[in-house]
Amino acid sequence: MKRKLIAAIGIAGMMVSIAACGDSDDKGNGSGGSEAKELTVWLTVDAQNNWPDLVKAADDAVAKKHPGVKIKHEYYGWPDKNTKLDAVLATDKAPDVVEMGNTEMLGYMVKGAFAPLDAAKFDNSSAWLDGLKASVTYEDKTYGVPYYAGGRVGNYRKDVFAAAGVKSAPKTYAELTAALDKVQKKEGNSFNAWYQPTRDWYAAMSFVYDAGGSIAKEEGGQWKANLSSPESVKGLTAYKDVVDKYMHGDKTKDESDRYIVYGQGKSGMIFGAAWEGATAADPKNDKTGKLKDNLENFVMPGPSGKNIPVFLGGSDLAVPVKSGAKDLAAEWINAFTGPAGQKGLMAKGNLPNNKTDLATLKNDPATAVPATAAESNWFVPMAPGWGQVEKAQVLQTMLQSIGTGKKSVEAAAKEADAAIDKVINTK
Repeated sequence: MKRKLIAAIGIAGMMVSIAACGDSDDKGNGSGGSEAKELTVWLTVDAQNNWPDLVKAADDAVAKKHPGVKIKHEYYGWPDKNTKLDAVLATDKAPDVVEMGNTEMLGYMVKGAFAPLDAAKFDNSSAWLDGLKASVTYEDKTYGVPYYAGGRVGNYRKDVFAAAGVKSAPKTYAELTAALDKVQKKEGNSFNAWYQPTRDWYAAMSFVYDAGGSIAKEEGGQWKANLSSPESVKGLTAYKDVVDKYMHGDKTKDESDRYIVYGQGKSGMIFGAAWEGATAADPKNDKTGKLKDNLENFVMPGPSGKNIPVFLGGSDLAVPVKSGAKDLAAEWINAFTGPAGQKGLMAKGNLPNNKTDLATLKNDPATAVPATAAESNWFVPMAPGWGQVEKAQVLQTMLQSIGTGKKSVEAAAKEADAAIDKVINTK
């Protein structure tokens, strides 16, 4: 999936009216709008461009059960979607179904923008991937339905590794570091055996969770930062070792242009979204002319001896609290994300929202790597003030201090914990 997830941090403008929202705003349709005759569904252009047939199939399923229902679709690009959503949530014209990036959900759930849903009414809800389930859950209530997922994998240049005597993808972390040592020695210090942008907190936190640490923990209804715990420090130290030994580029960069840098041919491997390798090999980005047949994804091993836990990106579907057709909206969501929908989404190259379907992808060589990698996953703390942590770039600042040597791992982690604790419980 060639798009970035947008963090849920820019939602202040919509909140003036949401505090007063409730079921009484149901456009005259009664409890949940079960007899509603109109449904407005907001999706991103991904659905419009890549799987319009799945949208139509969901429409047809709902229309068959509710003859005469009118279903209207509006499609938005990721950069402007939330600005338009925030504006409409301040009126009585809210859509009935809205697609959200899963990192966008929390801020809206905290402010009461979405209606609670009965998870039991949605197919495969008992098997939702852990990271996706976390993204739609706040204070033990469900406010959305996972739609599809995108994971992170390792990707390496077969030609570069082969030239250094490495003939296959590493299966363990010891194999990985041994291979990288060979590549680094052969290519020299102007080459990034592993191009790992220092500020890439998605990658860094994978090391933290692999070591048994976490960003924060909930205790007694309150969240407390956990980056300076022994386990988290161990993970951060392993991450620093990677940056010190194999990353010889600008150590103040983030991951936003990683696929472009990878395409320039000065790197042996990356750890990123599953689409990044293929995008680097696109003729528009491949400055070497060699990447198309030489890039291969692999399941990223962790220092723990297990596959490293990966951040799961993806989309969720939610029902705004001002919707006048909540019941009908839930039916449409289930038709779209149920077994038939998941099968269609997998055929389009997406990961499904549940473990049952994910297991089937492991049997296909074409999908085994991302499916296996996604089995072990993590998600951000579902704390009311998490959006403020992201907005302040606390993790990125910590990682840059560690990667550049400005601060020790322990000192940077303690400083980050202090910054997180100031806001993480604030709504």
